[in-house]
Amino acid sequence: MTTPTVFNAALSFHLNWEGNVRSLEREAEQTLGNPETMASSAAEAAVKLRADPKMVRLFRDAYGKGPDAATLLDAIATYERSLLTPGSRFDRWLAGDSGAITAKELAGYQLFKSLGCIACHQGANVGGNLFQRHGIFHPFGSRLPELVRVPSLRNVVATPPYFHDGSAPTLEAAVKIMGFAQLDRVLTDEQVSALVAFLGTLTGSYRGQEIRPASALAPAAMAPP
Repeated sequence: MTTPTVFNAALSFHLNWEGNVRSLEREAEQTLGNPETMASSAAEAAVKLRADPKMVRLFRDAYGKGPDAATLLDAIATYERSLLTPGSRFDRWLAGDSGAITAKELAGYQLFKSLGCIACHQGANVGGNLFQRHGIFHPFGSRLPELVRVPSLRNVVATPPYFHDGSAPTLEAAVKIMGFAQLDRVLTDEQVSALVAFLGTLTGSYRGQEIRPASALAPAAMAPP
């Protein structure tokens, strides 16, 4: 599976592609304990942190005590809740700035609504708040899991490859596949171009810097600070 972005994860009602986790704390706990990822535990990680005087000092400043499993999970979740990316051009347009998006992008938004994309990708996170079966009209990609949490489309331009299995290398390919598989529509190149243009308006910023694809960043800047 492709790793879902951590940006704006706090706005989703469930987490992971399967939507099998309901809190950031529980997600961190499961990730630490998963034998296929970190093969550890929050308690084991806390023991290692207590061996670092700097980390002990930071935890005491924040929690009044050294790191333990509970404070470790709270610290990770608190950090993740800070990873919101407001201020996209679409946000500004919704707030009344009519010049924030172009005529083509606006046309893409109208298509987004009229085709039915908005039925799943809606709300503050432009998705992330319901489950959906993929391949409603036509199958695509891996069949499992059959039911997935609809992903947020915020910053989608910056997060290739696409889908739960990463089978769409480009946003254009993903849009065309989704139109056919989920809506039973064969989209024209012009429609795809307009929809991709609209999706480009959903790119926000973090700490004053616009979100960019990891491939466009220097190695030291690929992860959120």
